[in-house]
Amino acid sequence: MATLARPLALITGASTGIGFHLARQAAERGFDLIIAANEPELARAAEELRALGARVEPVQANLATKEGCEQLIAAAERFGRPIEVLALNAGIGVPGDFTTETKLDDELELIQLNIVSTVRLAKWGARRMVDAGKGRILITSSIAGIMPTPLQAVYGASKAFDLSFAASLRHELRDSGVTVTAVLPGPTDTEFFRRAGMEDTKVAEEAVKNQPEEVAKQAFDALMAGKERIAAGNFSVKLQGYLSRFMPETMKAEMHRKMSEHGSAQNPERSKR
Repeated sequence: MATLARPLALITGASTGIGFHLARQAAERGFDLIIAANEPELARAAEELRALGARVEPVQANLATKEGCEQLIAAAERFGRPIEVLALNAGIGVPGDFTTETKLDDELELIQLNIVSTVRLAKWGARRMVDAGKGRILITSSIAGIMPTPLQAVYGASKAFDLSFAASLRHELRDSGVTVTAVLPGPTDTEFFRRAGMEDTKVAEEAVKNQPEEVAKQAFDALMAGKERIAAGNFSVKLQGYLSRFMPETMKAEMHRKMSEHGSAQNPERSKR
């Protein structure tokens, strides 16, 4: 009976990094979990989270596809309990010059995961939360969502979409008992840069990285407090989020280009360690 009384959280991109630590935050605060990712590491993550006393349902699914989202929704419906926290965190990056380096199929997959799956799962979750009269939605944007992002043009645009979508949905739901929070992480010590092929860039090698557990804690605290958005990470991330309001777009674009250019790291050999 004690297990049945626990609230339920659904978290995507939860096999590693920020998503795993969001799930850990939820488990430590008394939630049972549905966690999703398209990686075999999800099984290990589930075992670690069960050790915290949570009931955990892992769903390995490709959320960049309609079928993967429907697989996750079906698993959540079978769980038979209302979702009280929905953390839409899954995302990927595609670095490089849009015209000469990146592949269209990769960028379309990014759009499907970073944008389409977020909309699809938010539509499903928000409707059920409104019917229940309560719920909290967390959408992972990025500090990149508040600036032009040359050499990551589609990624930055996807995160700007996530930020705008979260703010708009929050306003629509303001009288429903459902809150929406956007989290804007800065550079974080996760698998993101390796998976995106950015290991030889300044942002991967030289930027001061935030720890994913601290980003997740700040994000979850903001979510539970019903805040609109949080630039999660160290002081420099929070300062960047504030100062970006006053910087010209051309300056922000050039700063991002220099940080994201392949080979820009002073010692690219470090990236191979």
